[in-house]
Amino acid sequence: MSKTLNLGDEAPNFALPDQHGEYFHLADERGKKIILSFHPLAFTGVCALQMQDLEAQQEALKQRNAIAVGISVDSKAAKKAWANQLGIVHTRLLADFWPHGEVAELYGIFRADEGISERAVFIVDEQGRILWKKIYPISERPDIQEILAALEPA
Repeated sequence: MSKTLNLGDEAPNFALPDQHGEYFHLADERGKKIILSFHPLAFTGVCALQMQDLEAQQEALKQRNAIAVGISVDSKAAKKAWANQLGIVHTRLLADFWPHGEVAELYGIFRADEGISERAVFIVDEQGRILWKKIYPISERPDIQEILAALEPA
């Protein structure tokens, strides 16, 4: 794994396509809190629950001036099929497909031996800095209530 990002560090900027082929540019989202929800692979159980949790919390995110994106090394075609299967309508699922895992590498969570990212959540604040982060065991579903609590003012 590459460098570790610490709280207060500037979040590495990136642009990735979503399930619709539209590019998400982190820098374009300044002024909002951004949840970067990294997951190892589409079409897997815990990852599905992780993305469905984000989708189910759209109103709570809006109330906190936040948006959430899911990020994995899958292709945008796989992301589109998976979003359709899960009924994901509002949450953008980003394809860190090529260069393979480049954004996960920027965030220090790429598992090169396996070609996937860690299961991790980073919250980027309105100024583009790391507000909160947590790396979870691969088999553990991130606690959406813990993530929502991290969006609240200190």
